[in-house]
Amino acid sequence: MKPYEQRFPWNLDWNLLRTFMVVVEQRGITRAANFLGVRQPTISAALKRLEEMVGQRLVDRRPSHFTVSEAGQILYRECSLVFGAVSQLPGLLNAAKNRISGHVSIMMTSGVVCRHFDELLETFNKNYPDVTYSIVVAESSEVLNTLRQNGATLGICLMRESDHVLDAQVLFRGFFGLYCGPHHRLFGKEKIKLSELRGENSVSYQTDAESGPLHSVTHLREQALLRTELKGISANLPEVRRMIVVGLGIGALPVHVAQRDVQAGNLWRLPPYAGIPAVDVFFVTNPNRSTNPAESKLIAAITELIRTVRLEERTYQ
Repeated sequence: MKPYEQRFPWNLDWNLLRTFMVVVEQRGITRAANFLGVRQPTISAALKRLEEMVGQRLVDRRPSHFTVSEAGQILYRECSLVFGAVSQLPGLLNAAKNRISGHVSIMMTSGVVCRHFDELLETFNKNYPDVTYSIVVAESSEVLNTLRQNGATLGICLMRESDHVLDAQVLFRGFFGLYCGPHHRLFGKEKIKLSELRGENSVSYQTDAESGPLHSVTHLREQALLRTELKGISANLPEVRRMIVVGLGIGALPVHVAQRDVQAGNLWRLPPYAGIPAVDVFFVTNPNRSTNPAESKLIAAITELIRTVRLEERTYQ
C-alpha cells in the first residue's frame, strides 16, 4: 500500500511525535514539560495517547525511573528521520524559487538583431533576477577564439565552416541587401536598374574583404558591378552603416536591421531585390567549459529555443 492509502498516517496526531521526541531527549516527563512550557499531566496524556495509537508501551515511567522501550527506541529513530526531513523543507522551498545566481559572459559579432534571442533573454532575467551579464562585441574570429580558450559562456557570430572544438547551431537567418545614403544620386529613386550601380564606390566588412563568413556579400557586390576596390571597410556593422549614410559608398546590410533606417529616411534600398544572399548567425558554445548554474540554464534555454522554434520562424525576411 502507498502511504496515503494507509489509515495510520491520517489518524496520527503528528504533534504527539514531537512531544515523544522531547520526552526521550529530555530523559523524563517533568523535564519535557519544563522544556515545552506546559504542565506535566499534558505530557503524560500525550504520551498515553501515542502509546494507544501505536499499540505498544514506549516508555517505562515509574517513579525515579525512566527508560525507553525497544519499540520506543525504534519510534524515536524514525521520528528523528521525519523531523530531519521536515527541517530541510525551508531550504528545498527556497531552491524551488529558482534563486539561481552566477555570471554569464556573452560575446557576439556586431549588429546582431534577433527578436527571439532578445525575448528569451528578457524572460530569463525575470525568472533568474540574481544572474549578472556581460556582453562584448567583437569580430566573429575573435569570438570563436575566445570560446576555444574557455573565455566566455557563449558566442553569437558568423561561421564559414564547422569547428571541431566548438558546438554551433543556427540561431537565426538574415538576408543582406544593398543600400545607399540620403545624399547618393540614387536615393529615393524608384525602379532602379541593377546596371545603374555599375562603377559605384562601395563599403563593406572585414570578413567580406578577407573571404570570411560574409563571402556571399562579396558576390552581391560583384553582381552589382560595384568598384572592386573598397572605399571603406570595418569589422563593425554600425560603422559600415555610418559609411553608407554619410555617402562613402554603397554597402550591404541585413534587411531586417536596415528597415528602421529606411523608414526614417537614412537609407535607401537598391537592387537586386530578389535572390539576395542569406547569412546564418550561429549560437556557439564550448562543450568542455565547466559552467555555473546560470550559464547552464541559459545555454539550455537557447538550445531549447532552437529545438522547438523552426528555422523558418527564426528567418528574418
